[in-house]
Amino acid sequence: MTRNWTPHSWREKPVKYVPTDYPDPRELARVEGELSHLPPLVFASETRRLTAALGQVSQGKSFLLQGGDCAESFKEFTTNNIRDTFRLILQMAVVLTFAGGRPVVKVGRIAGQFAKPRTSPVETIDGVTLPAYRGDIINGMEFDAASRMPDPKRLLKAYHQSSATLNLLRAFSQAGYADLCNLHRWTLDFVAGSPQGDRYRELADRIFESLCFMSALGGHHHHEQLQAQSPVDLFTSHEALLLNFEEAMTRVDSASGEWYDTSAHMLWIGERTRQLDGGHVEFMRGIQNPIGLKCGPTMEPDELLRLIDVLNPKAIPGRLTLIGRFGSDKAAECLPKLMAATRRDGRPVVWSIDPMHGNTLKASNGYKTRPFDRILSEVKTFLQVAAAEGVHPGGLHLEMTGQNVTECLGGARAVTEDDLSSRYHTHCDPRLNAEQALQLAFMVAEKLQSLRAPEARAA
Repeated sequence: MTRNWTPHSWREKPVKYVPTDYPDPRELARVEGELSHLPPLVFASETRRLTAALGQVSQGKSFLLQGGDCAESFKEFTTNNIRDTFRLILQMAVVLTFAGGRPVVKVGRIAGQFAKPRTSPVETIDGVTLPAYRGDIINGMEFDAASRMPDPKRLLKAYHQSSATLNLLRAFSQAGYADLCNLHRWTLDFVAGSPQGDRYRELADRIFESLCFMSALGGHHHHEQLQAQSPVDLFTSHEALLLNFEEAMTRVDSASGEWYDTSAHMLWIGERTRQLDGGHVEFMRGIQNPIGLKCGPTMEPDELLRLIDVLNPKAIPGRLTLIGRFGSDKAAECLPKLMAATRRDGRPVVWSIDPMHGNTLKASNGYKTRPFDRILSEVKTFLQVAAAEGVHPGGLHLEMTGQNVTECLGGARAVTEDDLSSRYHTHCDPRLNAEQALQLAFMVAEKLQSLRAPEARAA
């Protein structure tokens, strides 16, 4: 048990980006109580399997792919949306597995990613000022006073939608969507239809030939290895922003006697809420889930090492994933000193890169967007710096969707500013569409193959 910690000890610390303006505190407390008695969304045994899988990533034996929606919504909750995002993650994982020569641990930003920190607590349109939209778990996106009022019942709706999402994900993983040969046929469709398809055809063909060979040999065991040797095909994660929800979902595991947040397998601390003396760090230090820590351009090595002291004092492999999010113009300056500090420190961490959040801009027509070339540039810098510092480039953290949206500029089909308005569906930040995300996976695969070449010659 963590010393001097309880699931509610975070309430004694300063907390940022948590709403305090619920109109009826008694109703909020009632809902929190109801949540605390509902069944867990995930189980401690599953969570321990993820920690073990991430421990393999920290040792350079696996790769982490973490991706999904910027912010899930009640309105866009459909079977097709969940299926398509699930399929996209698996497609990317197959490409990265064969290119990197290592299993890929698959973690979705799904079944709980509802709350978002906002730079300003208010939003003004045409002279009218209202509370900012903070995600469907807190308030509504519609710009009117009633919708923008925090509503405790949304906590319950988010719980039940997360439960239904998990049921669908588990069903899909058992219903043929995880069959690698069939899955890769969809990837071949992408290669055939992409303007840059010829560039990826050789790798795609070799993957398909290998899959067919394994299938002919009855390679069920190898298939399980590719699925990270876990009965859970896709682990879930979200930012642990709304701490009252996380507290209500935190339970003692009967097998170990330790506290687990059962809202997701993995939680992370955002760039804006990583204060050492803050409530978010206080809450996360006590749960046994694997946790992520966003590392932005303002983080210094000493601060990072102090956070590692607090968040992973026992140096458990797989416990802590460091997620860089600098921006393509700052990564080469900021990342080397942080990677060097963790390498010298020696405690196991997973280094991952979030190339989305530091590369957001506003297009001339007012749409918030992210240029694909900047996203790719930050990923390339991450891989180059990791190689130079002798650190395993452990993973990708992406905001993406299986839908054919037009929210990020560029990519093989060159989404332009004029295209943004045609299929701009995000409730918060722009996401890679399915083709852009798969294109990124192939580009990273090329880089991973080039990094493997010296290893192969040495062997």
